[in-house]
Amino acid sequence: MLVRSLLIVLLLAAPIAGCGSPDDAGRAPGAQTAAASPATIDTPPDAGALRPAVAGDGPRVVFMGTSLTAGFGLPSPDDAFAARLQEMADSAGVPARMINAGVSGETSAGGLRRIGWLVGDTVDVLVLELGANDGLRGQDTEALAANLEAIIDTTRAHWPDAEIVLAGMQAPPNLGARYTGAFGAVFPRVAAERKTALVSFLLKGVAGMREFNQGDGIHPTPEGHRMIARTVWPVLAPAIERAAARPTRGPR
Repeated sequence: MLVRSLLIVLLLAAPIAGCGSPDDAGRAPGAQTAAASPATIDTPPDAGALRPAVAGDGPRVVFMGTSLTAGFGLPSPDDAFAARLQEMADSAGVPARMINAGVSGETSAGGLRRIGWLVGDTVDVLVLELGANDGLRGQDTEALAANLEAIIDTTRAHWPDAEIVLAGMQAPPNLGARYTGAFGAVFPRVAAERKTALVSFLLKGVAGMREFNQGDGIHPTPEGHRMIARTVWPVLAPAIERAAARPTRGPR
């Protein structure tokens, strides 16, 4: 099952990279680079690209990630796991405003370039889902860690009380045990060093499961996104509640 999961991660990252401009910053020597598309992730998306699942009260929860977060291939954005989490929060009586800022093709370096724009609006909770494209390209794991840390630090520089939830990912097995081990270790290490919450593996129970993935065998179906939401919720809910409990929320 683990091997199947890792193979799905390898396949998953390819379309994610193909839907945006690849970023080779931090690429390991000899690693293969995905072909660029006409789109670019250097330019921040329009305001319309930030898709609030539901407008309402409560902490503003921003989801920054790849096509997994963006909901690539789904019939509706309302099928993406951020929207499913909004439903779960509403059902649980946890006030929150889920903002989907996922971008297909995003790498950790691309996310770092984009975070300065995202923090221009309120970030009470940041759900950070980046790394799949880095792993596909065999990019340096220390560069990945540094990018994730810089995204977290930039968020907290603007919003000191922001809660951070880091979503873990696994690297494709064809890059070797040494690389995959180092890659997988990045997420718990960054979470420990930056004192963030951690979802150990975003695709737990979804990767490698045909019934939870689209026809390409790569991107999760609506039911797969429901599974992801159920994986994320136990970590996200306490972060939302901590953010809501703060007497004041505002920029530095």
